[in-house]
Amino acid sequence: MNRRTALSALTAAALMAALPVARGSEGFEVVRATLAPSADGEALVLSADLSIALPPTLEDAVNKGVTLYFLVEFELRRRRWYWWDDRAAVAAQTHRLSYHALTRQYRLLLNGVPMAFGTLAEALEAMALLRGWRVTPAERVRAETDYEGWLRVRLDTSQLPKPFQIPGIAGRDWSPQSEWKRFAFTPTPRSER
Repeated sequence: MNRRTALSALTAAALMAALPVARGSEGFEVVRATLAPSADGEALVLSADLSIALPPTLEDAVNKGVTLYFLVEFELRRRRWYWWDDRAAVAAQTHRLSYHALTRQYRLLLNGVPMAFGTLAEALEAMALLRGWRVTPAERVRAETDYEGWLRVRLDTSQLPKPFQIPGIAGRDWSPQSEWKRFAFTPTPRSER
């Protein structure tokens, strides 16, 4: 194969990877999110239901030993008409998903807690239920003030192996993310809790 043919083949492969792919039920979505005071009243706790469906290329990559890192990002903002919104809190969590061929198990590291599952569907279902995440101390918010919570989930492409970080070659399947889910939150005074 001469140099010109190799360059043509590489260019054609890059163009094919950049074409839009017909999508079925793959994708990430934040279905529901709520914020409430913790039982001890010291922090605000986030609970959310996520929808995480991997495209076939990511499923294949996990099954072949590529570790995937998912980033769940949260922001709490107080709207201001006279200036930019005030960020009352910012938090992030990384979830690691891998497959071990020797034990035939999917390993999931959720917020520092390791778990093992027999199927990929079970691992994704466990990752989709976000419960009891302490996102900020309670004293960071003012009672009876309107806030807006923002939440999203995405594949952290910065932690993928280097060949998958090239935008033109990796394609759209290697950078899925949900839209930001916005929800209202108004803290109550501590005496009413």
